[in-house]
Amino acid sequence: MRIGNVELENNIFLAPMAGVTDLAFRILCKEMGAGLVVSEMVSSKGLYYNDSSTRNLLKVDPKERPIAIQIFGSDPRIMAYIVETYLNPREDIDIIDINMGCPTPKIVKNNDGCALMKNPSLVREILRAVVKVANKPVTIKIRMGWDEESINGLEIGKIAEEEGVSALTVHARTRDMLYSGKADWQYIKILKESLRIPVIGNGDIFEPEDAIKMLEITNCDGVAIARGAQGNPWIFRRILNLMEGKDAPPPGLDEIIYTCIRHLNLLCSIKGERVGVREMRKHAAWYLKGQRNSNEIKNLLNTIESRVEMEKVLLDYLDKSN
Repeated sequence: MRIGNVELENNIFLAPMAGVTDLAFRILCKEMGAGLVVSEMVSSKGLYYNDSSTRNLLKVDPKERPIAIQIFGSDPRIMAYIVETYLNPREDIDIIDINMGCPTPKIVKNNDGCALMKNPSLVREILRAVVKVANKPVTIKIRMGWDEESINGLEIGKIAEEEGVSALTVHARTRDMLYSGKADWQYIKILKESLRIPVIGNGDIFEPEDAIKMLEITNCDGVAIARGAQGNPWIFRRILNLMEGKDAPPPGLDEIIYTCIRHLNLLCSIKGERVGVREMRKHAAWYLKGQRNSNEIKNLLNTIESRVEMEKVLLDYLDKSN
């Protein structure tokens, strides 16, 4: 699959998630076969005002390429400036993605994220300004619309196509649904049938079979996996195996624990032990979800401050479970 001039190994992608798709997790998902990984949302205003924690979100590793950096904002001038100043010069960044789908209150109250879908003329301004200056393919991530009364994903998609956007990812829910209810895959099909640019489907892919079904039902060009990848980087490998007609068994507990430990060590090497261990707590809970007697260990992990201690607790749990 191609997005603009970027050739991808496959059409199974890691979707952007704030606080989740950082450098460490992206490396793991890439190793497991993800055809494209996307960064956490990066604030265009944060970069404009030279915020160091925002700049840190732009760190990438050659092992994870091709990679898309996702920016958000609502000021066309600032967003174009960020693309010219921060993203264009970076040879290690392949695609620029613009977030127009984030539903969280702190994002939409500033007219960013999914709030942009309420203002198609501003969407056009942003896309025109960014595509004009970008030296990389520009993509967007949207939802179906703000609510059931304003489902306008197709209108936004047409604008994107007209302004030279290279691909579109649609989460098949409205903003007011947040992550509840069921994703409407039929809407992905409508966009795919109506647009010439590649359409990537997103929403309710939790098992490898879900990805195959979405591709069959919607005929979309690719799938983007978000919550289904939390604590589950193997989902990419398993989907690709299924697509090739191979068996796609879930990982055993040994692989789960050793991958969790590798994730911990990657996080600590990138962010330092104090931050890495604390951020690993939520990931460890996702890795252990559904495992026998895991509640007790998850509670214990939430009190740990040391990398060595966290690793020991995980190995002890594995030892007792075998």
